[in-house]
Amino acid sequence: MEMRQAIWPESQSAAAAMPAEAMRMAQTREASLSRLLMAYVSTGLVFMLLPGTFLGVWNLLQISGRESVALVSPAWLQAHGHAQVFGWIGSFIFGIGFYSIPKFRGARKPPFGAAWACWAMWTLGVAARWVANIYLVQWRIMLPLSGALELFAFLIFFRMVSQHRPEKSGKNRLEPWVWVVISASVGLMLVLIANLIACTYLALQGGSPALSHILDQRYLTLMTWGFLAPFVWGFSTKWMSVFLGLKPVRSRLLFSALAVNFVGVGLTLMGWGAQATVFFVGGTILIIAALRMFEPARQEPKTRGVHSSFPFFVRMAYGWLLVAAFLGVGATRWDSSGGIWGASRHALTVGFIAVMVLCVGQRVLPAFAGMRLLWSTRLMFLGLFLLSLGCALRVSTEVLAYQNYANWAWSVLPVSAFLELAGITAFAMNVFGTFILEPSHVQKQPLVVTMK
Repeated sequence: MEMRQAIWPESQSAAAAMPAEAMRMAQTREASLSRLLMAYVSTGLVFMLLPGTFLGVWNLLQISGRESVALVSPAWLQAHGHAQVFGWIGSFIFGIGFYSIPKFRGARKPPFGAAWACWAMWTLGVAARWVANIYLVQWRIMLPLSGALELFAFLIFFRMVSQHRPEKSGKNRLEPWVWVVISASVGLMLVLIANLIACTYLALQGGSPALSHILDQRYLTLMTWGFLAPFVWGFSTKWMSVFLGLKPVRSRLLFSALAVNFVGVGLTLMGWGAQATVFFVGGTILIIAALRMFEPARQEPKTRGVHSSFPFFVRMAYGWLLVAAFLGVGATRWDSSGGIWGASRHALTVGFIAVMVLCVGQRVLPAFAGMRLLWSTRLMFLGLFLLSLGCALRVSTEVLAYQNYANWAWSVLPVSAFLELAGITAFAMNVFGTFILEPSHVQKQPLVVTMK
């Protein structure tokens, strides 16, 4: 997909041929979609900073101080993860989805009412889960209520975006990246269904608003490898060949990676977690080969409007994905205290998912939010550098500390947490600065979107 900075000249020529009334309607529609997107993204940033990252730092400080993860409330640990995945990543996905699908599919009347209802239900659902896990306020009611709100919000989103069909373009088949995103959407739906079932069970039979260790491990695998990773793979398939100047994606390897990965997810859900880790390694190697992520580029990367280090951090994120997969295999053999499992999960969620969100988010969100420019490319680099450094410290010292290989590593863990918090904060400041301080060019440039 070409960014708007690259298609503004085309927009100018379109403006000359567009009737004044049609141009006004297009500009109004674009402005409304941009406000919707910014609402979702801003909500996601709030969940990312406060219930998500700040609580994660607090949890790690407690773990480091007590030198044991077993002495920290599982409900607090799960609240942190839920806010990050659903509150942050989920809000971003919904916002970009509502913004992009009607526009790219040629809808004349975007479903604003449904989109705002979805935002309200999703935000209330994630907030209710936070209150239930942290403050235990009527948690037997709040847990299933939060799960139901989140699932219903997803169903609204799915119904709205599935109503739009591509205009006649001579294509009889969906592009490969669409199939990958569809599979990830199915994964998200399964995660939300499993979440509602688990919340209902805990409300009826549980002694606390926290899943047991075994169930939580399987649920996290479904969430990370069944939903988050495929979503990133799908949009990498769509954008990275253009952004990084790579050769075309190998479609057969792409679908093979997806199939191998979901076999691993299925094995984990059936209780064969050790065997599943080998499939995650295989799927990771296949997706890297399919995207040609570490192969020489055929042309210069498109870094206009972002920091020149953008291609480096994208490739590094896929390096973290490989580290996460191999650490999972190592955890099945040598983990005795959760340290290697935790390091594997952190390499996946922060090293891969979060770094990719910081890279791609600052690449596409400014253009989506009213054709703005990124507020600060230096702040983009600073956020990515701090987050990556913190992740490297966290993954390495978590193994050393939890496994009792080096006692000094416990004192380094809080440093990694504050570095990651600083990186995430820099990202939030840059996005908010873009929304608030950078001017919108939507009134000057009518929307012309070309999908390539």
